[in-house]
Amino acid sequence: MKLSDVPFAILRLQYRAARVPLQIVEDQVVARLDSESPTRLIYERSFGALDVTVGNLLNAPDLAERGAALADRSEALRLAAELDAEAGAEVREAGQEFKARREEATEQRQNAQATKQKTVQETRQQAETRKREAAKNAADRVTAVKDRVDKAASQRTAAVENAKKTEQANISAAEKTVTKAAQAKLDDAADKRGEAAGIRKDADRLDALADVEKEKRQQARAAETS
Repeated sequence: MKLSDVPFAILRLQYRAARVPLQIVEDQVVARLDSESPTRLIYERSFGALDVTVGNLLNAPDLAERGAALADRSEALRLAAELDAEAGAEVREAGQEFKARREEATEQRQNAQATKQKTVQETRQQAETRKREAAKNAADRVTAVKDRVDKAASQRTAAVENAKKTEQANISAAEKTVTKAAQAKLDDAADKRGEAAGIRKDADRLDALADVEKEKRQQARAAETS
């Protein structure tokens, strides 16, 4: 060791001693929290950033690398948790929107049926009124008037049926549009969950690599000591 490295070595030892309580807190308290707990992620990210800063200042690359790995892992898990939450919110929103659209379509269909029944009833009432009025006329006009009234009633009924078919087609198209939009949101949520799973996998791989590097450095130090 160079003489100029002695102060840095002393400072590194002092820092390692000072961080022991923090390490105990991490091992005994933080490690028991859920891996995606906001408290744990903030603690690990801050702890990692501190190691990176001190490692760079004291020329301790192993400390800086370990801190960077810890900070990267916590950041990756934070991002994965955010994506999961966003995907869940979109699923709930899609479900609520689909339910609202379906209820709206049902209401429109019921209104159309009620309108159709009312129109048919009014048409029949009008036809009956005209029939009664026609019966009061001269006998030679009864048959002609009755035929005209029946024809008008038939035409109105056909118009009502056509209107019903058109309304039903519009409602069916609206329901298909709602279903398609809801499915698109569900697919997007599934994609985000997949992305979150990939990020977790990368975070676990970074954690494993950090452990391997840590073990290598410990073996190297043990070899130097022996």
